[in-house]
Amino acid sequence: MHIVHLETGRHLYGGARQVLLLIRGLKARGVETTLACTAGGAIASEAGRQGLAVRGLPMHGDLDLMFVSRFTRLLRDLGPDLVHVHSRRGADWLAGIAARRAGVPAVLTRRVDRADGRLAAALKYRPYQRIVAISSAIRQQLERAGVAPERVALIRSAVDAQLLEPAWSRERLAREFALDPRCQFVGCVAQLIPRKGHELLIEVWLDVSRACPDARLLLFGQGPLEARLRRSIRAAGLEGSVILAGFRTDLPAFIGRLDLLVHPALAEGLGLAVLEAQAAAVPVVAFRAGGLPEIVADGRTGYLVRAGDAPAMAIALIELLQNAPHRRAFGEAAWAWVAKEFRVADMVGAHLTLYRELVETGPA
Repeated sequence: MHIVHLETGRHLYGGARQVLLLIRGLKARGVETTLACTAGGAIASEAGRQGLAVRGLPMHGDLDLMFVSRFTRLLRDLGPDLVHVHSRRGADWLAGIAARRAGVPAVLTRRVDRADGRLAAALKYRPYQRIVAISSAIRQQLERAGVAPERVALIRSAVDAQLLEPAWSRERLAREFALDPRCQFVGCVAQLIPRKGHELLIEVWLDVSRACPDARLLLFGQGPLEARLRRSIRAAGLEGSVILAGFRTDLPAFIGRLDLLVHPALAEGLGLAVLEAQAAAVPVVAFRAGGLPEIVADGRTGYLVRAGDAPAMAIALIELLQNAPHRRAFGEAAWAWVAKEFRVADMVGAHLTLYRELVETGPA
């Protein structure tokens, strides 16, 4: 079986890393795969470094109608049994048309916590035999938009949960960001975009920093809000307490040294950064939004508070920062939870079962 995976993003954000994890898992099971991705992007470079088959394609956004012809030609050249589209921002619309033209069955993964209108959903999803939802929240959105339940497959994201000592010490983490190693480190891992809730988190942190003056908030990510957040941090007088730490590809080396992860997203498909933190035995405080209630066991692996409730998030963060035994218990439970419920082998196996079914039935 030969599967072509399409991912047109350029950066190694959570969705792209899930694609690479899936491809590696399929390759280990003897499935031939080709990753079609944006030429010159970080995804292409990382896939090549991992020894995966890669084909670069130009992709110029939602209105790049010529992408249909380019992707159709690639599919006819490769002759795969199935195409799996992981992208959005135009590729989700256009790649399905290309797959139909090439006579190849297709599946689309939906990762975004945002509802489609019924007309848009009818047009976008028509070429696909199945739509993979990474959370029950997304599955419900698809069904409310008119997608038949039997066309939706629920396959959640997965992470490797291993009891490994982080590569970095707390002292190295502190040196990297010019901090005192005796401080408490709270991380937030997310693109700097409005729906991730960073501006609300600055408001939350005002209360946290007063109650826990040794706590430091590390904002990992990049995006269009960076300059605005920098101004908000300065205006709030939090320059010494909140650090814009940039986009890091080496988070696995030190995420386990954080005391807490905070995730203030107001909309979230599932929350890969939250899973990865829990896999490193780091407890989480997050808003009850999108798929997050499916990956955080409230009161056991972390705390979930009502979406947008800044005072409640501050209270939860302060409680855990001031209670080390509670943090440790939550962290241990978080690791066990992820190791049992979000296994890579299960995610890969679920996709492989779906692929075999679709290859047998062929294009719609």
